[in-house]
Amino acid sequence: MPSRLPPYAVLPWLCALLLLAGLFGLASGPAPLAWQLLWNGDAAAELILWQLRAPRVLLAGLIGAALALSGAAMQGLCRNPLADPSIIGVTSGASLGASLVIALSGLIGLGGALAGLSLLVGGAFAGGLLASLLVYRLASTPQGVSVLSMLLAGLAIGALAGAINSGLAYLVDNEALRRISLWQMGSLGGANWTRVAVAAVLVGPALLWLPRDAPALNALLLGESEARHLGVDVTALKRRLILLVALAVAAAVALGGVIAFVGLLVPHLLRLWLGPDHRLLLPATALAGAALLILADALSRVLLAPAELPIGILTALLGAPLFLSLLRQRRLYLPA
Repeated sequence: MPSRLPPYAVLPWLCALLLLAGLFGLASGPAPLAWQLLWNGDAAAELILWQLRAPRVLLAGLIGAALALSGAAMQGLCRNPLADPSIIGVTSGASLGASLVIALSGLIGLGGALAGLSLLVGGAFAGGLLASLLVYRLASTPQGVSVLSMLLAGLAIGALAGAINSGLAYLVDNEALRRISLWQMGSLGGANWTRVAVAAVLVGPALLWLPRDAPALNALLLGESEARHLGVDVTALKRRLILLVALAVAAAVALGGVIAFVGLLVPHLLRLWLGPDHRLLLPATALAGAALLILADALSRVLLAPAELPIGILTALLGAPLFLSLLRQRRLYLPA
């Protein structure tokens, strides 16, 4: 059902929601944060706020915005509101890349010092990009990129990566198996200012550029031939969207692990609420995705405090019942 709010009122409300989510994320955690101590210059309170929670909130916001915006872009590109960023193989490739780094680090005896830091992020990012490139090459024809071939290639690459991942999990020792499992559950526990900077550099191009393609995506809703008649370079649009989505999702998965349902459910719900106009849908999706993941991360820190619930488990527990509820109510935004 389209939103009853006028278009100009939706984005300010979502900005306010994002601000409230950020404040909630800064205030939430196993250690209570007394705000009056900050005003008095308490060193422990400042450490908790600026070195632990602030980078985590910003990283959650960047990853949530990247996943949700990428999902909206892929749904527009595929003209299917149930499409997901993982259809180009980036999530499965990133998962395989991280698993390979963890497995190899255990084999050569370097343990957690290697597997938990930069090489893990680099391996996941490289795996996601390589899988996306392979899917793109398989879907490319002399006439351009076939969306149907891309979907089928993404399924095949995802299945292959999943099989190799399972083989690695079978072969590695218990410690490496635990690291692989924990990484695939998703977590923002390693957030720091360096990771925030890396996320901003890698995710920033998608956040800035994808909304500029909103008119072209609107034209693409009419069909590829109609979009070409309206002056859209469909081939260039496909290449640009796939590249930006691959960069953004590979970075998100590399820095936060596998986080389910954000890229599918957030743009789908907003499409139900706001309608299919990408000029409003894309920025709204980015804001809502950022707010959702900040809130989910805050809840993951307090539900089992002082332990932490993996954020991928939490988003799946929240997203799957909501998705099934929409299905039961026949409110899924399905193409005719």
